[in-house]
Amino acid sequence: MRCYVFPGQGTQKKGMGRSLFGRFPDLRRRADRVLGYPIEELCLENPERRLSDTAYAQPAIYVVNALHWSAAQEDLPPADFFAGHSLGEYSALFAAGAFDFETGLTLVRRRAELMSQVSGGAMAAVVGLSEQIVQQTLEQHGATGVVIANYNAPEQFVLSGSREELARIKPVFEQVEGVRGFVPVRVSGPFHAPAMAPAADRFRSLLASVEVGELRTPVISNVTGRPFGPDAQEVRDLLADQIARPVRWTDCIRYLRDAGVSAFTELGESKVLTSLIDRITTAPDAEAKPARQPEEEPAPDPRRDLIERIKREILQPEIGDEALAFDEDASFRQLGLNSIIYVRLARRAGTVLGVPIKPDVIFQHRSCAALADHLLTRDDIAGAAAPEASPAPLREYRDERVTALLRDCANGTLTVDRTIEAIRALA
Repeated sequence: MRCYVFPGQGTQKKGMGRSLFGRFPDLRRRADRVLGYPIEELCLENPERRLSDTAYAQPAIYVVNALHWSAAQEDLPPADFFAGHSLGEYSALFAAGAFDFETGLTLVRRRAELMSQVSGGAMAAVVGLSEQIVQQTLEQHGATGVVIANYNAPEQFVLSGSREELARIKPVFEQVEGVRGFVPVRVSGPFHAPAMAPAADRFRSLLASVEVGELRTPVISNVTGRPFGPDAQEVRDLLADQIARPVRWTDCIRYLRDAGVSAFTELGESKVLTSLIDRITTAPDAEAKPARQPEEEPAPDPRRDLIERIKREILQPEIGDEALAFDEDASFRQLGLNSIIYVRLARRAGTVLGVPIKPDVIFQHRSCAALADHLLTRDDIAGAAAPEASPAPLREYRDERVTALLRDCANGTLTVDRTIEAIRALA
């Protein structure tokens, strides 16, 4: 079975929908009438950087998702299920027939306005830790105002809370063993958290007057991780609840997998959900996960190793910790890089890999995965791209905890100072 998935906020970028606006001019005209401004200009030119504003970003993503859905109806086979991440859920419901394009866009515009009015909060992604460790860390350090807002993958979560609390616990999480990043998310408020309850209540009032039709295809709810039921009021309630409750994306995908879905197709301007789905569907369930014996070593994966090196050794020194959680298939454009940064990235890549690399190579291959794939095809880089084997002394330690710390230090995951502190703590 097949499921089409739609991305949400965070995937907006200048130039989105470029190949589709001309193909579906009627959809563009209908969007302009609802919004009162030219959507094509917003998406292609990003005047005054409005795509970074929630009030503009959400309608733009909904419209571009609709363009991709229009193309999919002409080019792809029918779907058995739909799902969307947060804002993307409105695209999924539109595709399933819950409401027409204009009604969905009107809802999205109002939702964006209400969410953008809630200030004083922030969000941050935690990568590399289990849900249990994330929750325990929050509880142990008294971060009662911080909640998990997005369950994106088994080891990727987004926290939502006050800016002060997130800033306070950032160094705490960075010290937790196994963490690969604690990265602020560029949003205007604490989405999918209790602080959004007033916005959810006001949105509920608007939804009460909206007619919701019967779904032609099942749609999975972010709130429950299960299909929306046939009751129109349930759909309205869940859409309102979603603003202040967490996005359970992992549960959504696991339900779809268990329902027999084997093909997931992302319709939109990114492959962020594709990457998350891959992590969810390939990760073993915790209760079924066999304990790995200490002597087992994972099979080498040159491509994966190179992607991690690009993030850690090339991107991170230029843009900071955001690089560690940056999706491998996401375009560098989302980072807002200018030509000078591309030149510096090329120089750093040449230094790291020991061979000359031109800036246009970085510019043309605008994601970590695409850049890694290109580099691995070059004879002068393939050998240099592979990380050096762990030095022999690491294998001489009998304490596996010390060995793990030393390896993290050797590959750059931990600094020397943090490694020394951690070993002293063990002693």
